[in-house]
Amino acid sequence: MIISMKLHATREEINHVRERIEEFGYKVHSIAGEERVVIGAVGMGDVTACLESIEAMPGVERAVRISAPYKFVSREFRQEKTRIQVRDTVIGGDEFVTMAGPCSVESEKQILETAELVAKHGAKLLRGGAFKPRTSPYDFQGLELEGLKLLDKARRITGLGIITEVMSDRDVEMVAEYADILQIGARNMQNFSLLKTLGKCGRPILLKRGLSSTIKELLMSAEYIVAHGNPDVMLCERGIRTFETATRNTCDITAVAVLNELTHLPVILDPSHATGKRSLVPPLARAAVAIGSDGMIVEVHPNPEKAVSDGAQSLDPQQWAAMMEDLKPYLALWKQARLKEAVAV
Repeated sequence: MIISMKLHATREEINHVRERIEEFGYKVHSIAGEERVVIGAVGMGDVTACLESIEAMPGVERAVRISAPYKFVSREFRQEKTRIQVRDTVIGGDEFVTMAGPCSVESEKQILETAELVAKHGAKLLRGGAFKPRTSPYDFQGLELEGLKLLDKARRITGLGIITEVMSDRDVEMVAEYADILQIGARNMQNFSLLKTLGKCGRPILLKRGLSSTIKELLMSAEYIVAHGNPDVMLCERGIRTFETATRNTCDITAVAVLNELTHLPVILDPSHATGKRSLVPPLARAAVAIGSDGMIVEVHPNPEKAVSDGAQSLDPQQWAAMMEDLKPYLALWKQARLKEAVAV
């Protein structure tokens, strides 16, 4: 449930409401708002009795039940878009944020060259896998700690933020030491032990939709992270598995619009994994901007034909530069639309 306090509610009234909520067996999760305090509560108990009691208390404007099973990530809980600060970049704000880089960190030369390339053409964050979940146990698994150190070096040289995948709850602390954003891959979307640990990691999370997961399941996974203490979660549509074989996955582009209706969390599109073909990445990137994504995450490699993973979907330097140049008029329209939305809210 959410309890909206009156504009000039006193600290004593707010604390009294918190105490009353806890008496009913609920956990007070958060208090948010610059002018008006909003209290969120979750748990098991007599909702009707609790709401009636809370609404009668001094300083309370209204108390309502959240109908969605995902409480804290729902638009019912919060109307305005969550803004996530990553270094000098805000995701979910008035800038479309591009994250770009290779699928895997392969060498110092490769990651530094790529970092300088993507930074030159508008990326705000460098992506690169130090730990790689691969379908075959014989494929390249990543440089692990050495890969994290190379990403850190690239950050120090270029100023880019770092986003990289974490695969196990045992590695969260180590990866968080080097990364600005922790990425959860599609195969780990419902790794609940990992999700709980991410709630306490102190870093923003990019949560990718599972290969065969529904939008509701994606939101419930995000709820795990937020309910365990981390509100800085962004969702990623990266394509789902269908009967279609023309592309690596099927991009559910409507998921972006649906998620923007259902949740206040930022939504990112991954055109590389959604298609698996570099020729399809630029048109899907335009679609990501047009439909209202908060950003995109793209695979870029200095020499895709020599990439140890995902070379077929990685843009080369010329393709990357051309795509970012072509996106400029679309991004200008995106910014106008986002500013109008902010005024409306």
